[in-house]
Amino acid sequence: MEKKDLRIVYMGTPEFAVESLRRLVEGGYNVVGVITMPDKPIGRHQDTLQPSPVKQYAVSQGLKVLQPEKLKDSAFVEELSALQADLQIVVAFRMLPEIVWNMPRLGTFNLHASLLPQYRGAAPINWAIINGEKETGITTFFLQHEIDTGNVIQQVKVPVSDTDCVGDVYDRLMLLGGSLVIETVDNIINGKVTAIPQSEIATDKPLMPAPKIFKETCRIDWSQNVKKVYDFIRGLSPYPAAWTMLQQEGKETMLKIFRSEKIFSSTVSEPCGTVRISDGKMLIALSDGYLSVLELQIAGKKRMQIADFLRGFHASGELNVL
Repeated sequence: MEKKDLRIVYMGTPEFAVESLRRLVEGGYNVVGVITMPDKPIGRHQDTLQPSPVKQYAVSQGLKVLQPEKLKDSAFVEELSALQADLQIVVAFRMLPEIVWNMPRLGTFNLHASLLPQYRGAAPINWAIINGEKETGITTFFLQHEIDTGNVIQQVKVPVSDTDCVGDVYDRLMLLGGSLVIETVDNIINGKVTAIPQSEIATDKPLMPAPKIFKETCRIDWSQNVKKVYDFIRGLSPYPAAWTMLQQEGKETMLKIFRSEKIFSSTVSEPCGTVRISDGKMLIALSDGYLSVLELQIAGKKRMQIADFLRGFHASGELNVL
């Protein structure tokens, strides 16, 4: 079969999913429909609707777009069936009901931003960095009943440096993901796919989950050691961002930290969470050293480098983070 004859339905919502769709369109593949989330209300009065990045790209290319509220809705299922897809591709979308993922004759495959079976869940890139992984990657796999458990088609491994934040790895995996989606489609067209059950993929580590991240998930625990806090911050930077409460003379202000530096020391005398400002640095005491804050944002202010922050900051009395 030629790629122009393979009818593809693409499903995705955020920027991460745009790259793979763009590669399909520019590569001349026959994308007969795009499924994405309904437009999101934004603004103070929630009276403006913002289309997803995937919808914006799809509309710019003249592709047919469907935006179901419910994926089991009979009208949507009927409209999807009418597209007569041979293959469905899912990148950063929602959990699909069987009536949807089992519809195409060649199945539905997903691009997942981890080396499955590790980091099943909604936020695999964040959790890999939070946990200090030195390697992550991307996986294509066929969907089945349990989320992120289907048979693996292909994987690509990617090193993670100690200075990478989630934004760095996100961009890297997004671009590699576009290439892997194309490679996977070509192998399906040419009958070169041998999908492997995840239970047969060797791993010497316990499986790590990657649940959805909420605001409370992002609060820094200052009882952890230097490396744990450092990895936590970069695993949430630039979005949604690790945060804490800065306490000064009984007043508390929300503080987001985007970038930091590890300083190990065996002679820390201050209690964990004590803030020391000296020599143009903001140091936060931990059990085995200090965290030097390099980039931050105070509630109501813009994100800034530590030097800019300290120029306008007047420290008085004890400073702590909670």
